[in-house]
Amino acid sequence: MAKRRPSGDGMVRRRDDGRWEGRIVIGHKKNGDPIFHHDYANTQKELMDKLHMSIERYRDVELTEDSRMTLGEWLDTWLEDYKEGTVRPTTLTSYRQFIEAYIKPELGHKQISLITSHDIQRMYNRLKKNGRINEHPEEGNALSDATVNHIHTILHGAMKDAVQANIIPRNPTEGPTAPKPNYKPKKILNEQELETFMELIRKDEVWYEFFYTELMTGLRRGEICGLAWKDFDEKKGTLNVCRTLHRKELGVFALGATKTSKGTRTIILPQSIVELLRQRKKRAVSQWIFPQPVSPELPMNPDSAYRRLKVLLNQAGLPNIRFHDLRHTFATHALTSGVDAKTLSGILGHTNASFTLDTYTHVTPDMRQQASGIVGGFMEDLLGKELKPWQENERTATE
Repeated sequence: MAKRRPSGDGMVRRRDDGRWEGRIVIGHKKNGDPIFHHDYANTQKELMDKLHMSIERYRDVELTEDSRMTLGEWLDTWLEDYKEGTVRPTTLTSYRQFIEAYIKPELGHKQISLITSHDIQRMYNRLKKNGRINEHPEEGNALSDATVNHIHTILHGAMKDAVQANIIPRNPTEGPTAPKPNYKPKKILNEQELETFMELIRKDEVWYEFFYTELMTGLRRGEICGLAWKDFDEKKGTLNVCRTLHRKELGVFALGATKTSKGTRTIILPQSIVELLRQRKKRAVSQWIFPQPVSPELPMNPDSAYRRLKVLLNQAGLPNIRFHDLRHTFATHALTSGVDAKTLSGILGHTNASFTLDTYTHVTPDMRQQASGIVGGFMEDLLGKELKPWQENERTATE
């Protein structure tokens, strides 16, 4: 029986056509046969330079037969074996859409173990410049920085798992520079707009309590739609947020876990919401706090909530915000009202307070004006309203 050749073992020879060829062992097949990496050059010196680089790249690496698969084949395997069941169905669908639309057309045909950081960087550059499938009236065919960054996040995760599976020696996405997301400022309803919205929803017998609860708790759309009466403790005045509605194939919604581990939480409700839910429970005909109006045995359809919001905003002449911006509205006004970031983070189900501050610090002009007055007030109390002598002199000099 032939002796198993260790990884890193290699040879150099001159081919019949005059070119130089070098190869090194980078792994083994299931039957023990070696897997080779080949380099070619016109001169022996050029070949040795290439071989030294390859030896360094594959140092301490033992690849498997799967290293011969294409990137497209690995991404299919990655989605099925590594991601399905570990991420939300909507997230898995998003991954698959990005892979099929952007990554596979660029590099899906190439052998995964031969993809370099330079290949990745060129892909990002091409996508940034001309990667949009459907031309945008303002952006043309350019992809946004946020989209390219999301593609990088997906590919980085897939390549990281490929390293762990001994399919590639190094993660080629660690070298390239992906653009930082340039998210547009999130929209919120200011105080006047909130009053207008509240006046309108008070007239809506079906949706008033739903939207009032949303504005007072900042729950995610899937979370508020998935609330059951067993989650409400009217004596303690608390609400246990422990599930959400996930979209599945063919438009069917299914109950699942919250977005993150921190998403499972118990929040203390404002007294107005406690009383609202207490009265609503007396006339409840469903296990769900907010059931579908025509099918009370089912939880509220998140799409129905989205469509109703759009109708109400249009009727009130308000900005065309997203449903998630109601959560953003709640968080921003809570911060402005003095709720500390750590407490708000717990209410919203964020992983940490720093994420809350980074995400929910958008302020409107009237809020900035209010903050200016507050700051000016306590600074005047601290320093005094009267000008100091040197300030008086400076003012006189400028006049």
